[in-house]
Amino acid sequence: MTVAQREGGAKPRRREELREFLMSRRARVSPAEAGLPDGGGRRRTPGLRREEVAVLAGVGASWYQWLEQGRDITVSAQVLDAVARVLRLDGPERRHLYVLAGLNPPLPESSHDPAYLCDAMQRLIDGWLPSPAHIMDPYWNLVAYNEAAGHVLGFRPETRQNCLIDFFTDPLYRSRAANWEQNAGHVVATYRAACSERPDDEGFKEIVAEVSALSPEFVELWARGDVEPGGLLVKEFQHPLVGTLYLESTQLRVPARPDLTIVLHNPVPDTGTAAKVQWLGSPEGRRGSMYSLGGLLERASG
Repeated sequence: MTVAQREGGAKPRRREELREFLMSRRARVSPAEAGLPDGGGRRRTPGLRREEVAVLAGVGASWYQWLEQGRDITVSAQVLDAVARVLRLDGPERRHLYVLAGLNPPLPESSHDPAYLCDAMQRLIDGWLPSPAHIMDPYWNLVAYNEAAGHVLGFRPETRQNCLIDFFTDPLYRSRAANWEQNAGHVVATYRAACSERPDDEGFKEIVAEVSALSPEFVELWARGDVEPGGLLVKEFQHPLVGTLYLESTQLRVPARPDLTIVLHNPVPDTGTAAKVQWLGSPEGRRGSMYSLGGLLERASG
């Protein structure tokens, strides 16, 4: 079966699912919830009528009927958002409506309080010990990190606490990242991909402007316009206490908090890294890391 044949068969199924989805969502919204009179109890069906949805969404009754019937009509994001508002769709339901209507869905957004799952996510990255792990917001600001991210990667409170800016400006990280030049282009391309997900978000522009003012290397790489997904990145570090470390860095999303990304670092097999990371997490290793960090920062500031 060709791609065209598969897509041709998927369209009728998607339109049928669109019809069933809109009918079920319409049935669960009462006139009172939509701000309409209930007609004195004379309604023959629960929920809203098609024409009522059309009026509340500001679209033509025939157009909404065609939408619910799954006809091949022109649909805009603005109109779908109006229908989603009337039908009281939450974030996942709104994205599902976009997909069924044949549009690219909006980015997922957390419907929870900003503190939702934060304690559980901190426990998750703490459970990743002795390997490093951290959590970033959409702009790559550090939200949390475990102890290993401090003594292995050099994360500490006095840095800018933004993974892109610190990658280019933190002398400790630069001194340890043996393949920094190899990974720099990938890091910048991945950040551009994050920016492209939210093209009108001024927060990304502020971060790009800040790191551009601090790093000519970033400016040169940013000008290339490369875009890459996060994926898996192998990082090589030269740690002053244990020597060479090879870590696989993987970015993970949590559906309940789509605004956050968990970054897990895992020792590359057969490199001796696992035993070295384990030792760095021991009391002796933590004491040594503290002393080596102090000496490096003293040299950097001198």
